[in-house]
Amino acid sequence: MPKKDKTGKNTQKQPEPAPGPVTRDKGGLICIAIHAKPGSKQNAITDVSPEAVGVAIAAPPSEGEANAELVRYLSKVLGLKKSEITLDRGCRSREKLIKVSRSISPEEVLERLKGAAAE
Repeated sequence: MPKKDKTGKNTQKQPEPAPGPVTRDKGGLICIAIHAKPGSKQNAITDVSPEAVGVAIAAPPSEGEANAELVRYLSKVLGLKKSEITLDRGCRSREKLIKVSRSISPEEVLERLKGAAAE
């Protein structure tokens, strides 16, 4: 039975919506979970799943080349400047976290990524 607070209302928590690959952090920045696939023939968004956005990168995974190419490609797909996109986590991993510093909604970012995946 749900607990009642002093006002007599139920304090049962509503289920939160399932987080997708595009979220907003506490500081207000947009975070994009990326599953990178370096060494591909061409740059492409391969899939948009609830866990991460799959991105094929046409650069080898050495000396940061794939990371630089990932930021360049995402800036092109999202229509943003390269300076507005930063690699926050995962510089040596395939699982990466990209942060977008421009005032754009997570829904708009997700739509642009899905549009690029459909091409």
